[in-house]
Amino acid sequence: MKAFICASLIASAAAFAPASTGGSNLTLLSSCHHPSPIPFIARSSTSLAVAAKKSDALPFLPYPANLEGYVGDVGFDPLRISDYVPMDYLREAELKHGRMCMLATVGWIAVDSGMRVLPIPEGLEGLSAATAHDASVAQGGLGQVFGWIAVAEMASWIGVSQMLQGSGREAGDFGFDPLNFIKNKSEEQKNSMKLKEIKNARLAMLAFSGICTQSVLFDKPFSF
Repeated sequence: MKAFICASLIASAAAFAPASTGGSNLTLLSSCHHPSPIPFIARSSTSLAVAAKKSDALPFLPYPANLEGYVGDVGFDPLRISDYVPMDYLREAELKHGRMCMLATVGWIAVDSGMRVLPIPEGLEGLSAATAHDASVAQGGLGQVFGWIAVAEMASWIGVSQMLQGSGREAGDFGFDPLNFIKNKSEEQKNSMKLKEIKNARLAMLAFSGICTQSVLFDKPFSF
C-alpha cells in the first residue's frame, strides 16, 4: 500500500514537470521510506535564474526570452506576442512600420510647413496634410499610390516567406544601403547603426500617431 502511494505521488509530480532536452535540470526527491511522503522538487540554478530575470522596460514583469539577441531589446513585450509569433516576423513588421512612419512624419511636417512639389495637381491646391487624404482619393492620385504599394508588398513577401522558412535573410534586410552605412563595417558598427534605426523607427511611430491625432482632433496643421 505504501509503495502504491509513493508511485502515485511521483507520477502526479512528473505530470507537471517540464520536459528536459539536453539533460535533467529537474530532480525529484521522494522519500518512500521516510516519514514524509511529500515529494520535493529542486530546480537547477540556471532555470531559476532564467525564471527570475525581469524585463528592463517593465521590471515588474518577467523577461520575454524570445527577445534575447535582437538589437534594441529592452524586454518590452507585455502581451507576450513573441511567445506565439516568430520573432523574425515581428522584427520585420516593426522595421517596416517604423520606416513608413519616419517617412510619413517628415512628409506631414513638410506639407504643413508649406513645401510643395510643383506643379501641384488640380484639386490639391491649398491643402494641409490632414485634409490631403480625402482630396487625393477624390482626385485619384491616392489610388495609384495604393496600387504601387500593393505591388511592393507582394514582392517583399517573397523575401519574408523565405526568411521564415530558414533562408538566413535578416529581418528588414532588402539590400538597400546606397550610402554604405553598414557596408564593410564591423559587427559592432553594424549593430550600432541598426540600433539607431530601430530607436528612430519606434520614436517615429509614436510621433506620427501624435501628429495625426492632434491635427484631426483640433483641425490645426503642424506645429499646432
